Amino acid sequence: MKTSNLPGDAQYTGDQRLWLSGFLAGFDSAVAGTTRDDVLATALEALRELDTVTAPEVRPAQEAPGKSDKPKRSPWTRKNPYSAKLVANRPLRGSESGKDVRHVVFDLGDSDIDYEAGDGLGVRPVNDPELVAALIERIGADPGESITTRTGESTLIDLLTYEYEISLPTRELIDHVADRTGDAELVHVLSTEEREALEGWLWGKDVLDLLDLDPNLEINAAQLLELLRPLAHRVYSISSSPLTHKGMVHLTVAAVRHRSAQRDRRGQCSTYLADRVGAGNTAGVFLSKNRSFRLPADDAAPVIMVGPGTGVAPFRSFLYERKARGATGTNWLFYGDQYRATDFMYEDELVQFQRDGVLHRLDLAFSRDQKQKIYVQDRMREHGQELFRWLDVGAYFYVCGDAAQMARDVDTALHDVIAEYGGLDEEAAEDYVNTLKREKRYLRDVY
Repeated sequence: MKTSNLPGDAQYTGDQRLWLSGFLAGFDSAVAGTTRDDVLATALEALRELDTVTAPEVRPAQEAPGKSDKPKRSPWTRKNPYSAKLVANRPLRGSESGKDVRHVVFDLGDSDIDYEAGDGLGVRPVNDPELVAALIERIGADPGESITTRTGESTLIDLLTYEYEISLPTRELIDHVADRTGDAELVHVLSTEEREALEGWLWGKDVLDLLDLDPNLEINAAQLLELLRPLAHRVYSISSSPLTHKGMVHLTVAAVRHRSAQRDRRGQCSTYLADRVGAGNTAGVFLSKNRSFRLPADDAAPVIMVGPGTGVAPFRSFLYERKARGATGTNWLFYGDQYRATDFMYEDELVQFQRDGVLHRLDLAFSRDQKQKIYVQDRMREHGQELFRWLDVGAYFYVCGDAAQMARDVDTALHDVIAEYGGLDEEAAEDYVNTLKREKRYLRDVY
């Protein structure tokens, strides 16, 4: 699957092609409403304005952000987000893929948001208007009803749209519904006092689902709001480098969609970004620093990155950053998904990084392309001897993605590789991994 708008016969240098790919990822023609040639012409004009064939305003490694710049406190927070304009929203997968993942780009404008590779971007979502309308109808309320809360007076529809969490039921709401409906299944789950049992029962259920356990359950608007929590932000790993994508921030967003109980379900923030913000409109954002997920200060240090699916996001940032800083350390990426033909995100860019000698190893694991499923942890074991050699000469090991399964499986594979190729028993391998963690050479950004 091609993810670039560059013409195949274009005679650009590797640096020019990589920079243009990054530019076009931020100004996709499908969103801008112009032709591909118009967008490419804009990109070429931007490139010509630079007195270099690499990224704009690349600083020497010793002057990279986080090394000599004194950090500034941003005025933009979860309570006071910056209204950033969305300038791109393009699909990263083929039309036949079973997943919807978007490359989303915001213009940081005059915000002075100064992020670093490894940071996240907090996004303040807006609730799905269909769910808001269904919830108001369920409780038989007037959308324009004026309600006074701790933050002031507003209409019910605005409160449920912008101020309150309606996708994730609170424990107060759960207890309220259980007490008043006596729903046998819910009462049983609560009686176990097991958090895992309650989380399993709640999976995929929103506030409307709780109220619908008993069609006869009555609750007014003020009572409902008392049982809800404030609308929370979501944080996404940044997939761009401030040295290459100046004034912009890129995200890799998986839009969550499924159908359950005769209703279409949508991820609260992911589908807000994918479907409802719209090019040229704004969303509230703020920087979410992640100081525990940074590239090594030594640009000569080797880096190993494990990021299947959207876990590749910060590693796209790392590769652009390492190239812009002129880092001499070798880079190895383990990446995978379901099918190579439809799910190989950022393929053109990763291939170009290889051609440029920035990405020295790329091991792929597309789980459904063969009868026996293959995952990134399997590739780690296949190349265990070389992986251990990199670690033993000082490589930094990074993992990003699913915490529930992938990160655990990768951790197990890491222990196994170290034990086998380091000639260590289980206890000694555990000590080796703990040393990596203590030296901040084993870093994870999992969710």
